Amino acid sequence: MTATSGPGFSLMQENIGFACVAEVPCVIVNVMRGGPSTGLPTKPSQGDVMQARWGTHGEHPIIVLAVSTTRDCFDVTVQAFNLSEKYRTPVIILADEVVAHTREKIFLPHPEEVEVVDRIKPSMPPEWYIPYEDNPRGVPPMAPFGEGYRYHVTGLIHDIRGFPTERPDEIQQFLTRIHRKIYQNYFDIVMLKEEFAEDAEILVVAYGSVARSARRAVRDARRRGIRVGLIQLVTLWPFPRQALEPYLMRVKAVLVPEMNFGQVSREIKRISQGMTRVEKLNRIDGDLITPQEILTRIMKL
Repeated sequence: MTATSGPGFSLMQENIGFACVAEVPCVIVNVMRGGPSTGLPTKPSQGDVMQARWGTHGEHPIIVLAVSTTRDCFDVTVQAFNLSEKYRTPVIILADEVVAHTREKIFLPHPEEVEVVDRIKPSMPPEWYIPYEDNPRGVPPMAPFGEGYRYHVTGLIHDIRGFPTERPDEIQQFLTRIHRKIYQNYFDIVMLKEEFAEDAEILVVAYGSVARSARRAVRDARRRGIRVGLIQLVTLWPFPRQALEPYLMRVKAVLVPEMNFGQVSREIKRISQGMTRVEKLNRIDGDLITPQEILTRIMKL
C-alpha cells in the first residue's frame, strides 16, 4: 500500500500500469486536491476520477473506490485489500482533502469480525506451475517468492509462462483475461449506499466528502416533504451502471454534485440515454459543496 495526493499520483501512473500487466496486488490512496500541477495543495477537489480510470496508458482494467467518512477509510480500505488480493490487481482509493483532514470518533470492529481475503496460492508442485495460466476465475494462483516457484515478471505483454510475446493469439488471450477477471465479477466489486432511494422522485448521486453534504441535504428535503433519495457511490470503477439503471428508469431527475466540471455526471448521462433528466452541481474553487447548495438545487428540481 502507498498513499499520495494528485501530483504524486500522476507520477505513479507508469508503475500502476506495470502492476496491471504483471497482476501485482497493491492499494494506492489518492487524496485529491485542486490542480493541475501543484494547483491548490490545501484545498479539496474531485478532479482525479477519470485519471484513476485512464491515467496509465493502454486498455487496462482497474478498481477504484471512494471514501466519504473516517469509518469509510477503515472499511473501504479493508475491502480494497481484499479485492486486490482476490483479483490480483491494483485498487485505487480516492479520498479528498476534506476526508483526509476530518477527525471523528468511530467504533472499530473486533479483529475477528473483519473479513480478510488472501491471494490464492498454487496447489501444484513448483515444476508444474504455469504462472499466468487461465482458469474460470481469470485469476492465476500467485506463488510467493522464495518458495521454489520460479517465474518471469515483465511489464511486456507475456504468455502464460510470463515471457514476452508478440503472437496475436497470446496477446488477445492475455488482455481479454485481465479484463474478464474484473467484469465477470462486477457484482462482487460494485458497492454503493442508498438512503431514501426506494420511493424517490429525485435522486442525488454523490461520492467522497460531497456525499456527506448530500446526505444532510436529502434529509432536510425529506422533512419538507420532497421525495428525494441518495445513492452514494463507493465503487467508481468499474462504473456501477447496472446498479444505477433501475433508478434512472423511474426517477424524474438526477442531481450529481461533485467538485469538478462534471466527471461522474457525464458518465451518468452516457448510461441514461435520455431515460431521465441529469443535472450537475459543480464547484471548482477549492471549497466544499455545502448541504444548503444541494438543497436549493433539489427544491428547484
